[in-house]
Amino acid sequence: MKRNSGGSWAGSGGSEGKSNMEARILEVVIGEAPPVRLDKALARDVPEQAALSRSRLARLIDEGAVSRGGVVVRDLKARVSEGEVYAIVLEPPRAVTTEAEDIALSVIWEDEDLIVIDKPAGLVVHPAPGSLDGTLVNALLHHFGGRLSGIGGEARPGIVHRIDKETSGLLVVAKSDRAHHGLAAQFEAHTVARRYLALVHGVPSAADPRLAGTRGVSFEAAGVLRIETRLARHRTDRQRQAVCWEGGRHAVTRARVFESFGTPPSAALLECWLETGRTHQIRVHMAHAGHGLVGDATYGGARKPSAKALGDAAAGALLAFPRQALHAATLGFVHPVTGELLEFEAPLPPDMAALLAALALS
Repeated sequence: MKRNSGGSWAGSGGSEGKSNMEARILEVVIGEAPPVRLDKALARDVPEQAALSRSRLARLIDEGAVSRGGVVVRDLKARVSEGEVYAIVLEPPRAVTTEAEDIALSVIWEDEDLIVIDKPAGLVVHPAPGSLDGTLVNALLHHFGGRLSGIGGEARPGIVHRIDKETSGLLVVAKSDRAHHGLAAQFEAHTVARRYLALVHGVPSAADPRLAGTRGVSFEAAGVLRIETRLARHRTDRQRQAVCWEGGRHAVTRARVFESFGTPPSAALLECWLETGRTHQIRVHMAHAGHGLVGDATYGGARKPSAKALGDAAAGALLAFPRQALHAATLGFVHPVTGELLEFEAPLPPDMAALLAALALS
């Protein structure tokens, strides 16, 4: 039997070499000065290798999978004492119903615990109504060949963050439970470094009196644009996000002008970075600031590029761009298993590179 600090593993019946399709029993010994609640005590003392979050432990307690001395304990708030031994029954992860599909992937990095993908625009990350196949998850199921994270009791690729269907760029996915927990914790703590390149209408400037009067918008040193609001689902369109000032979730975006185009300047390439990571955050925030993303039919507005400022060719290229011009260019995080700092960079995809080349001639 493989033993871990704070607990021990056994297959169904307690012997080694059992099939990984059988239930496992995890025994957890409560250590010194435990938290008074069962769920908190188990979360503290469960072996790290088990990769069981407090929320997962809470579900297991509620499902009757936790016992002490052969008696099932279903109360999350049950008092615990040092030295008590709890048995947790871990059923094998349920198989996903999503089909594996042989879809080409641009793999930037891969090891036993995680994979970093350069996602092309047009690829949905996760199956959903209207996009049940042809997604990144379908592709990963094929690529992994059955080796999946078992987080939440279901065997699936460990999606810890997403980028929109029409956004290109870097995405990290967990292959193991331990990586899933470690990456999820970093995203929750907002310690993952993510920078995007976005092409927007107009050029944000600290000298613009309109921006100076826009709530939640300010400028920091070196001309860095800072947008701080709360974001929530739109009241009438549940597919959209909207800026709000009460409720919702706190969101902070920073951006600086990387390059401007036109005479007078009428479009700009921005480098954007996230202090938080909310759904559609950059797209909503830039629209709130009056500098919606080129090609963003949802938030960008019906803004017509100036042929006088940019020239007919560049203005036409902006108008014809078929998606939001947003690319997840860099990604940095601490490897959740090795502790190594990893940093990745993905070049602009061909469509955005061609658009910038057209603008450079304006």
